[in-house]
Amino acid sequence: MKQILQNARSGDLQLIEVPPPALGPGQILIQNHYSVVSPGTDKLAMSFARKSLVAKARSRPDLVDQVIRKVRQEGPLPTYRSAMNKLDAPQPLGYSSAGVVLAVAEDVEHFVPGDRVACAGAGYANHAEIVVVPENLAASVPESVSLDQAAFATLGAIALQGVRIAEPGIGEVAAVIGLGLIGQLTVQLLVANGCRVLGIDLDETRIREAVHQGAEWGATPAELKDGWKAEAVEGLGVDFAIVTASANDSAPIALSASLCRHRGRVVVVGAMPLELDRRTFYEKELSLRLSMSYGPGRYDRRYEELGLDYPLPFVRWTENRNLQAFLALIAAQRIHPEQLDTVTVEFQQAESAYEALAQGKQHSLAVIFRYTETPDLNQTHPIPENTRKHTRDRIGIGFMGAGNYAKAVLLPALADMKNVDPMTLVTATGPSGQRTAERFSFSQFGTDPKAILENDQIDLVFITTRHNLHARQASEALEAGKAVWLEKPVGLQLEEVRAVNRTARVKNGFLMVGYNRRFSSHARAIRETFAKRQAPMTIQYTVSAGPPPRGTWITDPQEGGGRILGECCHFVDLCTYLVGSLPCRVFATDSGLAPEIDDSTTIIIGWPDGSAATIHYLARAAVELPKERLEVSSGQITAACDNFKQTKVHGSSGGVRKLNQDKGQATALAETFAALRSGSPSPIPLEEILSVSETTFSILESQRSGQVVRIGDDH
Repeated sequence: MKQILQNARSGDLQLIEVPPPALGPGQILIQNHYSVVSPGTDKLAMSFARKSLVAKARSRPDLVDQVIRKVRQEGPLPTYRSAMNKLDAPQPLGYSSAGVVLAVAEDVEHFVPGDRVACAGAGYANHAEIVVVPENLAASVPESVSLDQAAFATLGAIALQGVRIAEPGIGEVAAVIGLGLIGQLTVQLLVANGCRVLGIDLDETRIREAVHQGAEWGATPAELKDGWKAEAVEGLGVDFAIVTASANDSAPIALSASLCRHRGRVVVVGAMPLELDRRTFYEKELSLRLSMSYGPGRYDRRYEELGLDYPLPFVRWTENRNLQAFLALIAAQRIHPEQLDTVTVEFQQAESAYEALAQGKQHSLAVIFRYTETPDLNQTHPIPENTRKHTRDRIGIGFMGAGNYAKAVLLPALADMKNVDPMTLVTATGPSGQRTAERFSFSQFGTDPKAILENDQIDLVFITTRHNLHARQASEALEAGKAVWLEKPVGLQLEEVRAVNRTARVKNGFLMVGYNRRFSSHARAIRETFAKRQAPMTIQYTVSAGPPPRGTWITDPQEGGGRILGECCHFVDLCTYLVGSLPCRVFATDSGLAPEIDDSTTIIIGWPDGSAATIHYLARAAVELPKERLEVSSGQITAACDNFKQTKVHGSSGGVRKLNQDKGQATALAETFAALRSGSPSPIPLEEILSVSETTFSILESQRSGQVVRIGDDH
């Protein structure tokens, strides 16, 4: 299929051929018929992308602070790779489209193939021949509404939510400041609601269009004189103003405040700084209200991605119900998108249409892309320049998933390995896979895991997908006779972890888990220091993890499992490696708050020889602290490691110091490939892989019960 993408570093646009996105739980697969380019939003995105790196940094000082902190914690090379990966990722464009359903996931309730739907959401309702959209971001299109009209539903929902926030009354006078696409739709909605409308814009053409949409008055800011209030609203001012303009300063808000009557309302829909003149708002006792895009549910992952609806009696107008309401208004002929100044172009001309927009040559309110070609449904695409003949003396690689960690760490390290053939890369969406496959010399990319599992030339499968997929995909790969590198955690349920372990044993399979810290030069120096110890080992491990990421899949219990399962397993594994045997008991506390707010915990792990490890996992520690600090003591010797950049040994000779972090990923890969070539077992024994998972699940049980938990017992 074809999709238009933007390079985040240069702003360059490309209409490229990519595989259709994979259909996930709760999602519907749709063949687009129309999609709408919103000039304001898309031009802003293009303008930012085309800035220099310095200009980007100046406009986002918050990101600069993150980069500086990352350099201090991890070193310049990992920071550079992480930043370049973000800039190199292709950016999909578009967020409002309409088409016909091709397929639905098993758990989708309200749609079937053949349904006509309007689609919403950046990253979902893209300018592409085929899109995949969560159920709550799609709405059925009434029979009397054409799909080119329905393609405006997302933009209409944004305008409708702004109107709802304003709470208009029949006969009230409203000012709409900014008469772009959202502004013109806002005018239509207010007129349909029985309001009298003043339209304001710098462009006189847009003012005439607003009058055509039903506005009673129109003017530029310079034309508005005090006499207008006297003539139109008896000198009192408008009842409310909706600011749909985007600006670099707060001048539109100041204008709206000056136009309002005492106790009027100002609603901000467009993007601009909120630098307010307190005196104006104070003396008139004005209300300032901000409209959140399409409506309630926006930016809530549980609503948008997981399909959890808000109950109608308590939240009448969600973003999905706003989509439905706007489509119903079109069906009732109260709203008329076809009256807007738009131009329709074939999707094949998308690049030139965007360039015209960027250069200021496109003066229409909106561009509508029409999709007429039959899309290519092939889920695997070759990369001709990377095609090579695979020989059996080389290890063929299949890679599932290509998130930030994979692109910043694993794939660059993999590229340095000799006698390795990157064969197939599979991701959930084609664009990210295509660029990553090109960068790291894969022969082909796609969105169907079968392209890896059914390829006899692939020897080793890397699984770096979301956590809920790990166990199933690892078992499928082992069943297919593949060696497996599985990123942590092994699974989100103890039974599925044990099932992976059983499959590996029954199939005599090769299973490596990405517990990389044990392969660090720092960890190995510490283990060597205590190789001949006679006394128990005491470990103090402090992890300043920072607050849990809000609204992401990582903290979702069903998809990510939370950071105790997803991250603390790393620290359990390193302690197990240093002690040199399997732990037998664990006790853990928690913060008493929801894990999505504060997942801090203190973990005490015991071993049969009397060794003990205390892991402090802190969500609210000072950001200046090292992210990881490890102190290991035994026999009057203490080894201290800070962030895997520096290790000091007190009471003996030795130590390690490096400019960049060494968390062991490159060594782990090298030893994995060496084991595969020699026919040796995995660098991490299966019993240790299982024990680490059992210990991590025991941590959660101890938090729940407040008791010491024996490791390995059925829970």
